[in-house]
Amino acid sequence: MPLLLVMAGCTSVSLKEGGTLTSYDQLSPAKGNFTKTRTFVDAQGLSGVETVAILPSTFSSAAAARIKAMQDRALVTNALDRAVCVALSDKYQLVPTGQPADLTVRAVVTDVVPTSKTMAGVSTIVSLGSSLALPVGIPRLPAGLGGLAVEAEAVDSAGIQLAAVVWSKGANSITNNARVSEVGDAYSLASNFGKYFSSILMTGKEPKGLDLSLPSAQRVNSALGGKPKYTACDAFGRSPGLAGIVADKVGAPPQWTDKQPRTPVQQ
Repeated sequence: MPLLLVMAGCTSVSLKEGGTLTSYDQLSPAKGNFTKTRTFVDAQGLSGVETVAILPSTFSSAAAARIKAMQDRALVTNALDRAVCVALSDKYQLVPTGQPADLTVRAVVTDVVPTSKTMAGVSTIVSLGSSLALPVGIPRLPAGLGGLAVEAEAVDSAGIQLAAVVWSKGANSITNNARVSEVGDAYSLASNFGKYFSSILMTGKEPKGLDLSLPSAQRVNSALGGKPKYTACDAFGRSPGLAGIVADKVGAPPQWTDKQPRTPVQQ
């Protein structure tokens, strides 16, 4: 029954190539139902990596056409890059863009399904209202859900591709809270992608199932809005911390609490 409920209340987002990867030839066949992926990883090539630089993510022209506001696009890309940077800090030294690095990571948002702000607002009212009257609040209404598609790769200092992924995921009414913003769901899913791709880079293999391991101390500190382990990660702003958790629960737009960098990247 829980599986049927999730299937009934989720958005399906197709995998979409943006033409920005060095190569698509080594990607695996498409996998997954809720989270769709095509991946490639050279575990041996990654074994000697010590330093990593992250190029600020961008939107493809097709994806940008669906989200007009530059601020909204920056929310998504900063959340994605922040998740990658903080996660990779567990294993690698993160250096600022432009400095020599063993590995350079770059990602492009290839598609976005905008969240319906109207339905997100209605869902929030219904969920919060029901939580006051019932033992368990009513889940998010399965309408107006958003989604995200991303492609990314990691190349060595010679430009050779060591890992790549084409990824897509839609929001669902059980695990994704409604936020009154066109990028409410894309913002949340961007962090999902960041954790997924960083796991590939750190382990040299595709993640299997749920990750039940406890987060490191530096990840917890960053999640609470604290100073990241490496200053390079400050280029993507800081997590909204507890304020963001509260905002997520009450449906507030992510721009109300997200600590974006002082000089956002033009997209």
